[in-house]
Amino acid sequence: SFVAMAGGIYFKGYGYMALLVGWTGGYILVATLLAPYLRKFGCYTVPDFIGTRYGGNLARLLAVIVLTVASFTYVTAQINATGTIASVALDIDFKYAVYIGLISILLCSMLGGMRAVTWTQVAQYIVLIIAYLLPIFWISNKMGAGFFPHFMLADEVARIGELEQQFGFVKNSAADLATVPKGLAGITKAHSAVNATPWAFISLALAMMMGTASLPHVMMRYFTTPSVKAARKSVGWSLFFIFLLYSSAPMLATLSKLSLIDPTLPTGIIGKSFAEVQSIDWFQNWNQANLMFISDFNGNGTLELNEFFMGGKAVVLATPEIAGLPYVISGLVAAGGMAAAMSTADGLILAIANAISHDVYYKMIDPKAETAKRLLVARVLLVVIGFAGATIAAMEIQGILGSVIWAFDFAMSGLFFPLVLGVWWKRAIREICSWVRPHIAVITGIAPVHLERMKSLENILDAKSEIVELAGSVVINGDDELLLNQARLWTNQKIVFDCSITSNQAMVFVDFQNGTHSIFVKGKKLLTVDAPELLQLSIALSTG
Repeated sequence: SFVAMAGGIYFKGYGYMALLVGWTGGYILVATLLAPYLRKFGCYTVPDFIGTRYGGNLARLLAVIVLTVASFTYVTAQINATGTIASVALDIDFKYAVYIGLISILLCSMLGGMRAVTWTQVAQYIVLIIAYLLPIFWISNKMGAGFFPHFMLADEVARIGELEQQFGFVKNSAADLATVPKGLAGITKAHSAVNATPWAFISLALAMMMGTASLPHVMMRYFTTPSVKAARKSVGWSLFFIFLLYSSAPMLATLSKLSLIDPTLPTGIIGKSFAEVQSIDWFQNWNQANLMFISDFNGNGTLELNEFFMGGKAVVLATPEIAGLPYVISGLVAAGGMAAAMSTADGLILAIANAISHDVYYKMIDPKAETAKRLLVARVLLVVIGFAGATIAAMEIQGILGSVIWAFDFAMSGLFFPLVLGVWWKRAIREICSWVRPHIAVITGIAPVHLERMKSLENILDAKSEIVELAGSVVINGDDELLLNQARLWTNQKIVFDCSITSNQAMVFVDFQNGTHSIFVKGKKLLTVDAPELLQLSIALSTG
């Protein structure tokens, strides 16, 4: 978002505003449909919720696969951004710079856990938002567009439209474009044009909204808030802070383009001689980094609009230099870009590592694994995933913005609907049971955890009872009065096993005395188990 969003608008026009609408609006979906309810559910990862809600390891594994694909695609874009900044700042080849960027990301991720990553991201946001907004205000004030240019955007866009008509759009031949370095583009579309049908714009915005609402590293934040109220409050602040960044991207793209193409500004280069442009320091720097290029296609010695090419990720990073701001501002923007990429990559790598170590290794492979061993697995995964992402990023298969869009699409198509249906579809259990018929249904109790959505304990009981309809046998918590009363209606059609820790009249009764659980079945003592008292009900239900 920091490095590539303004570049997308710069080259493709306002059709890319669909991304801003989607990425901001996604937090509204998070606030209204998901975050509070997922926090109340009590799980700590997206696959954990899906596996618990839909039952079985198959659903959990599929969620881990989708999460990994979406997050890994996204993390390659972030490592690409850090590599670009490191390449320019350190004057090294991009394919090596990505690993420099990766090391900085891993340092933030591995020296602590969720709390450490959260606080480093707070610091990174402060850096990135200052680095993003300061050049905008400075450039705008310098060119006379006002100190707060967001309110003057229409005038600046109109000025660009006049210049585009003056210079005209010339389509370059395939032979000419073949000489342009890979990854660079020229201005070929009107800045104010949407360049998309209304349906294409709306569908892209909706896809980005749903993708935002299901990104694992975003949802992970709300799983770990202290309370449901805190989750709601957290989403509200997230929306505000993300809006500050996204609402400024169109302005930065506009000011950057105006700085380059307006001949009345001292920074304008369109219409100048090639020799003059090639002697400019900032052009030489970015040309050496393979992020800027000019070519005299028509041989007239004057730079035309169709003869200037730039990488999308250079728009934000190069604009302070182009506008003639002090070099320290360029350094600040580079630091902001690095902070933005690092903050997102931290969360993404942590989300993948946690999902695999918790939901695959701990939940499916070794449920008895100690915490220290699980942490070791997570740390190893952080390194492996990071280096795999850096290797893919070094290949430059896809640009930053393209990778980000793919990642949001993967998350939207694979996670959004299971998450929303898991929270809001009361009949989900019945439908799933019709696909995979259970032999035994187990209901551990009717608790108020879903009360806000279900409105009453009776409604919660009705929803949970759906699992019984297609099962042959039912194991219930006989100490839950609501559940016990409901079970009496099932005895004519099902085999019901009531399990209790208070009544010796139950089918299964577990009595705890002096650290020992005595297990009775139909009044006869079966065996004893030494275990903590808090496991008393679990032992009863397991016996049932």
